[in-house]
Amino acid sequence: MNIILRKEVPSDIADIQALIATAFLNAPHTSHTEEFIVNALRNSGYLTLSLVAEVDRQIVGHVAISPVSISDKSQGWYGLGPVSVNPEHQGMGIGSRLISQALDTLREQGAAGCVVLGEPKYYRRFGFEAEPSLVLPNVPPAYFQALSLGTQMPKGFVSYHESFAVQD
Repeated sequence: MNIILRKEVPSDIADIQALIATAFLNAPHTSHTEEFIVNALRNSGYLTLSLVAEVDRQIVGHVAISPVSISDKSQGWYGLGPVSVNPEHQGMGIGSRLISQALDTLREQGAAGCVVLGEPKYYRRFGFEAEPSLVLPNVPPAYFQALSLGTQMPKGFVSYHESFAVQD
């Protein structure tokens, strides 16, 4: 299977929205607003990176990166997610490839670090770890993880962009 990773282009937007909705349809721990979050990030100019995975010219995977705020005023930190893979293509390494490429891009751009809200066992393989000094309110600490990209680990409360509060 030939998987092509690339940045999104405007003609991908409808396919990305449909993919995200499909990927999260039966997922546990979902608000079913993930596609609306990505659109709101894009529309507000806060979608820092949007990568797609293509198989046979069909978009089967997507990852979003957006800036986060930390109460200690640390700069250059980003949030990974949502990460979406079409259920028919899950378990084939597409999500891992998207995440690895997104993190490589952040490193190339000089980002300080990245946080993620998700399954600890899955994200640990990319170097993410629960970090007691970083807190996402109202979330079990084990599920909120951070990856420093060569800088000191910040300390404080993390906030995602207001786009994460959209409902539709």
